[in-house]
Amino acid sequence: MQHLVERARPIRLVIFDVDGVLTDGHLSYSSYPDAPEKDESKVFHVRDGLGMKLLMQAGLEVGIITARSSLAVTRRMTDLGVQHVHQGQHDKLATYQSLLDQLGLSDAQVAYMGDDIIDLPVMRRVGFATTVADATAFMQSQCHWVAQQRGGQGAARELCEFILNAQGRWDETLAYYLR
Repeated sequence: MQHLVERARPIRLVIFDVDGVLTDGHLSYSSYPDAPEKDESKVFHVRDGLGMKLLMQAGLEVGIITARSSLAVTRRMTDLGVQHVHQGQHDKLATYQSLLDQLGLSDAQVAYMGDDIIDLPVMRRVGFATTVADATAFMQSQCHWVAQQRGGQGAARELCEFILNAQGRWDETLAYYLR
């Protein structure tokens, strides 16, 4: 456990995949083939969203890199105040590198939560690679840390709390809400 805390301490940026991480991975489409994109719906867990806000309140950067594009994701990230929103990114590694360059960070300062093989190139670079409880056994074997919660069911929040605790920021973060 101590080695995981050591990996989480230098984290300054936490990146999440969306489908299967911030959602349960199910996709809901309109039954009309010519329906606008807004007819795709996604369900997000409020605890995951608050976890992301807690990271930002503690001064960490938060972002998403997802291969899909969705107005629902745009709306949710806007509601949360997430600044680094990268949708439609099939080459997640190139997007990741661009984000590192933009923020002046090293791999060791980044945590990433993904759930499938499209996430592996980034996960193999970051200092703290994480996944959800319902990821495949193969994906879990590629990570430093596996959440106890499933995607879209609090896994992201679990990671946020782990990082804040590892950095000694949890009490300070909690105090804001208990004042």
